[in-house]
Amino acid sequence: MVRDNRRRMRSKKKCRLCGSKTTYIDYKNLSLLREYVTEKGKIIPKRITGNCAKHQRMVKEAIQRARFMALLPYTKE
Repeated sequence: MVRDNRRRMRSKKKCRLCGSKTTYIDYKNLSLLREYVTEKGKIIPKRITGNCAKHQRMVKEAIQRARFMALLPYTKE
């Protein structure tokens, strides 16, 4: 048996928010924020979403504000 040790090349993920030229993420935009939260209510990391650091910080702050205002739950059970 011959093992294939080549790793598959992955394309670098692009930030969707940079592509749409987003300057501010509103905490009331729940449809957008739900895309960045798992089923259990955790924030998805930027290495998975492909966001840049600036937009990931904005997403994080918007999710935290929405949770504080009781628009998004902290956990889903």
